[in-house]
Order: sequence, then C-alpha cells, then structure tokens
Amino acid sequence: MNAFLLATASVAFAQKEVENLGNIVNTAYSEARPTISADGKKLYFIVESNPKNTMSKKDKYAQDIWYSELDNSGKWGAPVQAQAPLNDQKDNAVFWVSPDGNRLLIRGAYQNGKYAGRGISMVQKTAGGWSAPEKLNIREYEVMAIDRYAGAFLSNDGKHLLLYFSEEKNSYVNDIYVSHLTENNDWTKPQSLGTTINTYEHDEISPCLAADGKTLYFSSDRPGGFGDHDIWMSRRLDDSWTKWSEPVNMGNPINSSKFDAYFAVDATGDYGYFASTQNAVGGTDLVRIKLDESQKPKTVAMMYGKVINALTKEPMDVQILFDELPGEVNVGNSVSGPEGSYKMTLPYGKKYALRAAKENFYSVVDTIDLADVDEYKEIYRDLYLTPVDSNLAKLGPDGKPIRRDIDDVGDGEDLEAGTTVDLKNINFDFAKSMLRADAFPELNKLVSLMKKNEGMTIELSAHTDNIGGYSQNMALSKDRANAAKQYLLSKGIDESRIVSKGYGEVKPVASNRNAAGRQQNRRVEFVVLKK
Repeated sequence: MNAFLLATASVAFAQKEVENLGNIVNTAYSEARPTISADGKKLYFIVESNPKNTMSKKDKYAQDIWYSELDNSGKWGAPVQAQAPLNDQKDNAVFWVSPDGNRLLIRGAYQNGKYAGRGISMVQKTAGGWSAPEKLNIREYEVMAIDRYAGAFLSNDGKHLLLYFSEEKNSYVNDIYVSHLTENNDWTKPQSLGTTINTYEHDEISPCLAADGKTLYFSSDRPGGFGDHDIWMSRRLDDSWTKWSEPVNMGNPINSSKFDAYFAVDATGDYGYFASTQNAVGGTDLVRIKLDESQKPKTVAMMYGKVINALTKEPMDVQILFDELPGEVNVGNSVSGPEGSYKMTLPYGKKYALRAAKENFYSVVDTIDLADVDEYKEIYRDLYLTPVDSNLAKLGPDGKPIRRDIDDVGDGEDLEAGTTVDLKNINFDFAKSMLRADAFPELNKLVSLMKKNEGMTIELSAHTDNIGGYSQNMALSKDRANAAKQYLLSKGIDESRIVSKGYGEVKPVASNRNAAGRQQNRRVEFVVLKK
C-alpha cells in the first residue's frame, strides 16, 4: 500500500484509545492470541512462561491455554488455566471458539485422543468436561503445510476453515488458505485466498473472519505498515473466496513498529481484541479498542436458546443445521451443549430454517426471518424435540422402538403389531426415487412374508439423512416409499394392506454427525399395523 493510501486509511479510522484489560487478566508473563466468544463474555488466550503451565519445567517458554470470563459488572475475572485434555503439549493454543461455546479449535493433530503431530483438532463440551480432541481431516494438508509455524480459524457457521501455512519447507513466510466442510465431514484441499490477500515475499498470518462471514482481519509484514507485522482488514466480495477488497491497514494505535497480530472481534463488532507490547505489564498484554464504523463487520443477529425433550423437559445434546430460504441451501451448523444450550450468529438479509435432530426423536424445524437488516440483536428461541411416536411402534425397556432385521424373521412368523422391521439394501441413486435392481431381492422377502401372513397390514416408510433441505428430503422420501409400495403391488399384494409414508429426516435412528450414522438413517422399513 502506498503512503497516500495509508494516510487515507488513517484518516478514515478515527482511532479510540487502547484499553488494557487490567492487571487481573494481564500478569508479569506474556498473554497473547486472544480468542473472544461471540457473546463477548469469555476470552481464551495463551500465557507464555507461567511456572504453572503444564510443560514449564521442561521448557520455561511453554505456552498454555487460559481463559477469563466477564462478570455482570463488566469486569474480567481472574484467569483460569484450561484443564485436560487441553494443555498437554509444550505449545498449546485455542484458534477458535464456536458461537455457542460448545466447541474449540485447538493446536495439534490428535487421533483417538493422542497427540499425532502438527495440525488442527476439535474438542466438544460434554457433561464431564471437554471431549478427547480429534484432528480435522483436511485433504493434502500434511503435504502442503511444511512451514515452521501455522494456525487456523473457523467461520462461525462451521463450514469454512481459514488456515495459514507455507508450502516451502521450514519457511517463516506464510499465506492464508481456505478449506470447506464436505458432506462427509472432512475438509477440502486448502485453496489460497488469492493475490489480493497473499503477497509473494511477505508473511500473512492469524486470520479472523467476523460473524458476518465477510470481514477478514489478518496480520502481515507487507509494505505500507508501521514496522513489523501489522493488522489489516479486507472484505470478501463473492463466494469464490479469492476475490477480496484491497486490504486496509488498521492504523495507529492498533498497529505499532513492533509485532501486531491475533486480532479478534465478538458478534457485535464493537470491540477489537489483540495482544500488545505497548505499556504492557509483562512481555505482551491483552487489550481492546472500540472500533469505528468503517472498521466494523456487517451487523448480525445472535440466536440462542435451549434444545429440550418435549416430554421430560430435560436438555438435549443435538446437532443443529440452518438453511437459507428459499432453496434450503445449508449455510451453517451448530451443536447444543450438555445443558442443551445453543447459540449461533446469523447475517441479516436472509430467511433461515433451523433443523434440530436427535436419534429416536422427531426432528424439529423452525424459521427465523432476518430479511430486513436491523441493528445487532439477540433472539431467544427454545427448540422442543418429541420422542418417536409410541402409539405405532412397539418400544423396548429403553423407550426406543424394537427393531428387527427381515433376515431374522422366521419363515411364516406371526409378527406382533408394532414391530419395526428393517429392509436392507433398498438402494436408490443419489437424490433419485427409482428403485435399483439390487433392491428387488430384499423387497421379495417382504412379498413372501405378506403372502404367508394374509391378514398383516403394514406402514412402509422411507427415511433420509439430514443432507439437503427439509422439504426436499420429505418429498424424496415420500417418492421412495411409494416406489417400494408400487413394487409390492406389482407382485400381487393388495393395496389396502400397505400404507406408504415418507418421513424425510424427521425420524433418525442414528447420529447424522458422521457418515456411518447417516448411512443408517437412509433406510426403508415397515411397521406391522395389524397381524
């Protein structure tokens, strides 16, 4: 950036005073890499050289994760050291906290809870603390990221992973990349953000994507700065992730002649948090600054509440998806924690459908209209999930439907009313409702069973996973159930003995969070109505 543009940027950014978070948070040691929760009430950061750090006896420069919480009076509380399974390496860090606070992105690749080398992992809140960390499976990451140091940041919708690393071995000069979540819950090969963000000979690191999904803050030693690394801002111009506005230096007093990085903003976009050496108690301190309008991201709404069992009123840990309407294009995901609490940020200018699902419960769908742009607001809405219908399916002692496999049903067995029977290998092409030939042998087993039990009537149903929109899945499952019914009719079964229904994603029998669970949910089954 030339001197004129830098001067123009400084004029546009009517800077406020930098506010030190105080000597309760900041100590004689170095505090750095702040990561603020979406509601602005919890701040994760690293502390270097604290003797209490897990590996401090092995390396006095060891870094541990700590956090501080904002009390009702607006003051930050005393830092708390994060407990296991966090902080088990020399250098630990939180790269991102989900809007609901139920997930953390941390440094290091973990497999089956064991440290396996460089990479990025996720932990999820459970009733007993944090889950064992598991690495994100990012295609070709291990062969691409061969630098000296690296990091990451996840968009609030949980779908876009920003990474910084170098493809040159042992290099300290990094670029920023993006990787996208796939339907199989792995991540695409990292793609460079392009030459507007990344420079050839200079270092781009520590990306922070604001809640609007458009505004990017990052650090770079590119020309036009005040000295070492400075914090810059750019806005994403389209969905390609390679077209960005020309980065603007955030100016003084955010930037100085020293190393300035690790910028963070909450959902309101009112304040920017970063680490600074200016007037620091220790090597670096955590500070914040009130942003002017030109520095803020676009306004969003915060939606929060609890997911509750409609019968027992107990909280539920579930996956929540939100789709853009019309078209039901999935634009994000969230999870509720062990207390049932969820929280998500939603950009204005759109309408959304929210879907909450749990195995052996009816899914719930709710809508939220944010088409008209407004100021930042918080919207409270509880989501109630009802257990599967007990007046149709026979339930076992655990309150779940008793399920049989048709291969386990004896020849001519008189099935009791309410028995649920799974039909295996009823296959369809993706997003299609025409039966494939390999489904015929399984349906022939049902034909044989019904001919030997002439009084038996059934509800024949088709089900999907939660990939795709709610109404799309519902229509598809109805068509598939009817296709199976038509096959039975072609084999001489009377139509009065078959009720066909499509439930879409409404009645999952397994978790939709992994491929194995989604496979179980894509099923055809029948329930005996009358024997």
